[in-house]
Amino acid sequence: EIQDQVRNVQQVQASYLAFAAILADGSVVTWGNPESGSDSSQVQDRLKNVQQLQAKSAAFAAILADGSVVTWGDPDSGGGSEEVRDRLRNVRLIQATCSAFAAILEDGSVVSWGFSPHGGDSSAVQDQLRNVWQIQSTKHAFAAILTDGLVVTWGDPLQGGDSSEVHHQLKNVQQIQATEKAFAAILSDGSVVTWGNASSGGDSSAVQERLRNVQQLQATEGAFAALLADGSVVTWGWPEAGGDSSSVQDQLRGVLQIQATDCAFAAILKEGSVVAWGNPLWGGDDSQVRDQLALV
Repeated sequence: EIQDQVRNVQQVQASYLAFAAILADGSVVTWGNPESGSDSSQVQDRLKNVQQLQAKSAAFAAILADGSVVTWGDPDSGGGSEEVRDRLRNVRLIQATCSAFAAILEDGSVVSWGFSPHGGDSSAVQDQLRNVWQIQSTKHAFAAILTDGLVVTWGDPLQGGDSSEVHHQLKNVQQIQATEKAFAAILSDGSVVTWGNASSGGDSSAVQERLRNVQQLQATEGAFAALLADGSVVTWGWPEAGGDSSSVQDQLRGVLQIQATDCAFAAILKEGSVVAWGNPLWGGDDSQVRDQLALV
């Protein structure tokens, strides 16, 4: 019985249809759909002193205390890491697309594995992947921020893996956010650069002039929301996923924070109220609970 094993849980990570929990003693307990990584029996003897878990659709990756990595789940989605196991040493952080993983090592280099077209093969940019401090992912592509503020991308070119058109603009990058198919980067001057699938937020030309002094980016599956220094909000991307905030734009003043579901946004205002927009079935309509959201 899983319930008897799940004690002193330190962290829980989820794939599409399965969970993995790190216990206080560094061991791992998994449950859910076997096709999504719930069966860790093949690697259970190696899951000792686990520090961190990463997962996306059908596989898990665990970083151990010694900096090595143990993977399980669908081999084609990154669950099989045998080909790169010798290189997975001194791993600091792992990021995932839906079917590939990318690990940042302590020396700032990157090792990737999994389904090649979705980011599992970074060989084309391997020589550029130096001094990496952060990696972000869409569903099928990775974007790495280097310590000098430059960006390196790989994976599906139609979903953010090809940033060549904006490469000259990607300087002094502070943060990257992602929808399912596009990336958006905040630069040190508060401006934003986007690339990837245009309808999923990769094209911000319609709002580019308003993207000034951006403090925070949030994303749904298909749209971005930028919080500006003056507390206002700019949105773009797929309208049905929150890219169109025109119906609530006059209410988006004094915004402190933005959160997102797959297809809707919710903003907390300084006064303590909440403004929501996007697909009503995903939380974009808060009219039923607005009275209760008066002092969040």
